[in-house]
Parts: sequence; C-alpha cells; structure tokens
Amino acid sequence: MASITEREEASPSIYISEEWSEAADSVAYDSTTSPPPIALVCGPKNCGKTTFSRYLLNILLQRYKRVGYLDTDVGQPEFTTPGFLSLTVVDKLTPDLTIPCLKTPERCFFFGDVSSKRDPTAYLKCIFTLYDYYRKEYCKSDSPVENEMPLVVNTHGWVKGVGYDILVDMLRHIAPTHVVKINTTSERKNLPGGKFWLDEGYGGQVNLIDINSTRHDSFNRSVLIQKDARLLRDLRIMAYFRQCFPSNLNITTIKELANALASHPPYQVPISSIKIRHLHSQVPHTEVFYSLNATIVGLAVSSKQPENMPWCVGLGIVRGIDTFKGLLYLISPVPPILLEKVDLLLQGFIHIPTCLLQVQGCMSPYMSGNVLATS
Repeated sequence: MASITEREEASPSIYISEEWSEAADSVAYDSTTSPPPIALVCGPKNCGKTTFSRYLLNILLQRYKRVGYLDTDVGQPEFTTPGFLSLTVVDKLTPDLTIPCLKTPERCFFFGDVSSKRDPTAYLKCIFTLYDYYRKEYCKSDSPVENEMPLVVNTHGWVKGVGYDILVDMLRHIAPTHVVKINTTSERKNLPGGKFWLDEGYGGQVNLIDINSTRHDSFNRSVLIQKDARLLRDLRIMAYFRQCFPSNLNITTIKELANALASHPPYQVPISSIKIRHLHSQVPHTEVFYSLNATIVGLAVSSKQPENMPWCVGLGIVRGIDTFKGLLYLISPVPPILLEKVDLLLQGFIHIPTCLLQVQGCMSPYMSGNVLATS
C-alpha cells in the first residue's frame, strides 16, 4: 500500500569524500574573523548540491550556533514544499543527510511553480529580497561575534541558457565569500571554469572551490540516485498537509490521508476579507472562483509598500466556495494565530497530488459541509 512518508527505505550514512570534507572545512574554518562565510553551492542537475549543502550546514553548526539556509530551488526545496523560495535558520545538526525534512522558514515567498522558467524576473526579485532581509537582520555591524550567522545558498540545477544568466545575476547580487562549484564527469553539463560570473578587473575577494560529484557511498552504492521528481514533490506536499493532524494519529498511507482530509473540518473564510492573486497567468474575473476551487494556494500577508512582495506563511487547500454565502472553505496546517493575518491567496501551478484525488471509496474532500468558523 502506498505510503505518504518521504523516506522510502532506511538509508546508510552517506560516505563523504575527502575532497568534500576539505571543501566544507575550508568554508567553515578558513575564515577566522568576522564576518561569517556566505557560501553558494552550484552545479548541474543531480551533481549533489543538496547533499553537500546539508553536509556543509552540519560542519558550520560545529562552529556557529545557527546557520542561515537560502533555498533557491523551487522544484525540490530542502525545508519547504515545492514552489517556495525561503530563508530558514537552522540550529540543529541533520542526523541523516539522505532524508529531507520540513522546517518553518524565517521568511519565504510563494513563487507558485517548480521552475524559474515561467518568470525569471520575479524569481530573482524574491531571492534578492530574501538575501537583503538576511543582510539586514543578521549582518549588523554592532552584533556580538557569537550572534553572527553564516549563510548557505543552495541553487537550482538549470545552468544553461537563461538558467545560466539567472545564476550569474544571483552570484553578482549575493557576492558570496565562497563559491562551491560541483562538477560531473560530463563536461558539457558543467558550468564554465574559473570565476565565470565576475567581470574583468573585479577587485573583491571570493574563494572558488571546485569539487567533483561523489557517486558512491561507503558500500559502493550510488549516492545520487535518479529519482522521480514529480513523485518527490507529491510526497513533500502530502507530508506538509499531514501536519493538519496530530502526530499520534495513525495516518501512514495515501488512502488514510485522503480520508482524513475529506473529513477534516475546514476554516470558514469570508471572501470579502481576502484578495486573490493569480501567479504567472491571467484569469477572467467571471472565472476566478472556478479556477480557485479544489486547488492549492499560498497564504500570504499583503505588504503596504507597493514595491514589497507579500511574505507567505504556508499553503492551504481550497476545499469549497459558497458564493451565495460569500464564504471560502480552507484546509491548512498553518496555526490560527498566523491565519488571522492572511489577507491574500496566491494561486500558482502547485497542484493537489493526483493520487489523493483517485483514492477509491473516498468521499471528495471538496464539499462545504462541517465547516469550522474562524471566529
């Protein structure tokens, strides 16, 4: 029977090569004074960027109390569901480098798609805003040394064409102290050699660390297994909405989660109290509610500043819309104290996993009965 857990099977500890270990140590310990390192990890798809980033987090946490993690991979983010760009503050070691886990980010934006291709400009704007927030909050000149927080930036694997241009813009804005570039055995897939993002005559200091993709663990088994990206995204979304229920409730299969969501009382939201924004598309005014029903939406708090983008607090499922009563019915694991601040729903292209909608014998979860008022 299908399971909603993200862990497919017990995994042995990943063997970290000496080259990877030296690279992480050089980031964490070469800098003996302030400010703390800002390390950006880049390379083509399936080269091990996420695995190295997790390992680097652990090494940095041996020296610093906490480490920032700026995740720019909207397709397979580390600590959030797909479609998010986020800054997460990590203060605990990751015991198993093979298992992703959900964490509540410090700040995040709902980009609403699994690729930056649809709107590179908006994608970069989100990343720049998150990085500027990090600089403002955690890089204050008068902060005590013990409160300093290094930053790890994990990037997407799209490194050709427009994807390359996006990466260059990202590198130039962030100006990291260290760039870890992971290379594969396929030269045509790799990034250019050297400090490819810098203009001639650049006078700043940056440490470029070239390492090779690690292909095997201590048991001579492949570390970078080619996995079904769509399946991983669906598992992450289901794990997120599993948080709607107590951890001691026995929900371990897709069918059990589908039944639990179908019977879960939704929040009752007055349509007049929220705004609706469609990302990357235009929807006729007469079709807004048809497009919104039975979809996943980002729950955001609109900004009073016209140039500022709305911070997002999580995801919700629009379970039903009653236009006669002027009510929208929403399921979300976001705590009520945060939901009270939400005044903007963002609809993108993050969809309810098909497997949740095809469970035999399960009542459709998109009904307007058994509602729970927010007041």
